[in-house]
Amino acid sequence: MDQEKIWAALEIERRGLADLLESLPAAEWERPSLCDGWRVRDVAAHLALATRANLAWGLVEFVRARGNFDRMVHDSAVRHARLPIREIVAQVRESAGSRRRAPSTKPLDPLFDALVHGQDITVPLGLERVMPLVPARACATHIWERGFPFYPQRRLRGLRLVATDVDWAVGEGDVVEGPIQALLLLLSGRPAALPSLTGAGTAALLVRLR
Repeated sequence: MDQEKIWAALEIERRGLADLLESLPAAEWERPSLCDGWRVRDVAAHLALATRANLAWGLVEFVRARGNFDRMVHDSAVRHARLPIREIVAQVRESAGSRRRAPSTKPLDPLFDALVHGQDITVPLGLERVMPLVPARACATHIWERGFPFYPQRRLRGLRLVATDVDWAVGEGDVVEGPIQALLLLLSGRPAALPSLTGAGTAALLVRLR
């Protein structure tokens, strides 16, 4: 995907996420997401921060988290989640047309965030949100090659991942196959991908994703 196609796909995802969040009853905002220790509300707040973060903000948050990247991301989202629901939704919607990226992020990172965090919200709520195939494939390749913060090539060593709905495969070893949507969740360490995956390599995943 070239940059213009990435921006276009990201705008569609963000507008869809704003519509989704606006439709949720307030009680569901407090439900756990797929991210351990994150409520739906926290994930929504993290999405709202996507175009608001800048270098100065990042440095302050990094110091507050004592240099722990995961803690910084979590704690900043939890603090932002104190805003009223309507304001978080408005910020996600406003971000749709923005071409700003958080410091140190790559062009596909915001699209990956929107795709995967959409699943973090909807899967625990029993809602279906289908990822578009081409953007999901591009993000899967990106995360496989990017390394930080998920290091899929190290975590999934000895496995060959094969998509069943689009032309995409990486790795060597026992096969794990399924929809690209499930494989993208797998690459980002979400155990929720497991029910949608098949193949000889799935037995190893049960151990690795505990």
